Amino acid sequence: MKRMKLNQLLRGTLAVLLTTLFFGLVTSCSNDDDDDNSPAKKSHKVVFKAIASSGSNIDVAVYGIDGNPTTASSLSGTTWTSTEVTSEPGAYNANVAVNAIGANASSTLKVQIWVDGELKKEGSSSGQYLSASASYVF
Repeated sequence: MKRMKLNQLLRGTLAVLLTTLFFGLVTSCSNDDDDDNSPAKKSHKVVFKAIASSGSNIDVAVYGIDGNPTTASSLSGTTWTSTEVTSEPGAYNANVAVNAIGANASSTLKVQIWVDGELKKEGSSSGQYLSASASYVF
């Protein structure tokens, strides 16, 4: 009799355990976000900008999306803006690096990454020789 109760208890426990595992599996999979409109699967409009302090001179900018760099050289002035770049759906990140020569040791350089019209990331540098970079993950 004792053995029969123990056997029924084990079967009941096993049934509860399997039911719990089944519901856990079903609920965890139902929250998977395989939506094609998720940020990682959309294309984005990206613009890169650089702003240097007065008297500084921007020399070169390297920018791109997912390891596809574009180099803009022989630049001059205190501001620079890239053309709008459209990322591929599923692109991972955007990067920018800009070099400039400041007017003096207190000169500054700021770089920005704008995604879909919103400022997403900013980097800065200060000194006579300026190098600023920024990276944004979509």
